[in-house]
Amino acid sequence: MYAERRELYSQLEAMRQSKVICFVTGDKPGMETQIHSEVFDYFVNHLDLIGVVPKISLFIYTRGGDTLTAWSLINLIRQFCDELEVIIPSKCHSSGTIMSLGANSIIMTKQATLGPIDPSITTALNPSVQANGQDVNLPVSVEDIKGYLALATDELKISDANSLSQVLLSLSEKVHPLVLGKVYRSKAQIQMLATKLLSYQISDSEKIGRIVNFLCSDSGSHDYTISRREAENELGLNIEKPDEALYTLIKSIYDDIKDELKLGEPFNPATYIANGAPGNYDLPRALVEAKDSCSYQYRTAGLVRLTIDNNQQPVIQNNLMSEGWGRYDN
Repeated sequence: MYAERRELYSQLEAMRQSKVICFVTGDKPGMETQIHSEVFDYFVNHLDLIGVVPKISLFIYTRGGDTLTAWSLINLIRQFCDELEVIIPSKCHSSGTIMSLGANSIIMTKQATLGPIDPSITTALNPSVQANGQDVNLPVSVEDIKGYLALATDELKISDANSLSQVLLSLSEKVHPLVLGKVYRSKAQIQMLATKLLSYQISDSEKIGRIVNFLCSDSGSHDYTISRREAENELGLNIEKPDEALYTLIKSIYDDIKDELKLGEPFNPATYIANGAPGNYDLPRALVEAKDSCSYQYRTAGLVRLTIDNNQQPVIQNNLMSEGWGRYDN
């Protein structure tokens, strides 16, 4: 809980001679959250209390989210410090990796992972499928589009203009042309953002280019994970390995957050029903917190009850009661 983590943050600040901000977007299956622009003001509130300081440590766990929000958050934090380090206890993927690129150094535990930064686009024009009786827009990956075109040209050896036109026409029938255009622009944008951010920890432009190419394309799949060893030895990022004392403290903070947010544990409404009686839940799903201010948390509350359908079969009914961000001081 936040009250216990405040003491751990105090210890971490003393150990790192910095001010700590913790940012977590949960990946509890069925209750996933992502980096989103709505967190920006909560970061501002913390930073206004912290003030301009020599060093800030950003403790982060995320599977990703909005690219421009990641860019904006790192630029915001850097306005309040001369040095920024990112501490990664476990997962820091996609837009989380983008945020780590803007740090002067990255502290990774043995189990910590980064990931590719190839963007996926989700708009109202995306292809859709039926899920639980509703139309759901499928994300369109930059690398999936690139892979489809590479299949046609590299593997199938299609080279004449008419055949290539048919390949592109077939693609545009499945994916709206405006989405294809946005995919192309997004890739160019993310390459530009990553290049600018990496200048905080790497001065060699050729090296920066190689890292950006790998993260945007050469890793092959958005699901690819980058270990600490690969991040340091193969990519050449400025990685710091925590000593035993620092590792123990990082893990203590992460374990407490993991326990509170039930990271990785699927959401199962049935567990809130006891002996057929309705049950309530109030689940934290994301947080932005600091020692000297508070914990801002995104929470979902609901009521689960057992009902009978028209076929006289038992059905679990999950009623959403409230959802959104709030301030928690304890």
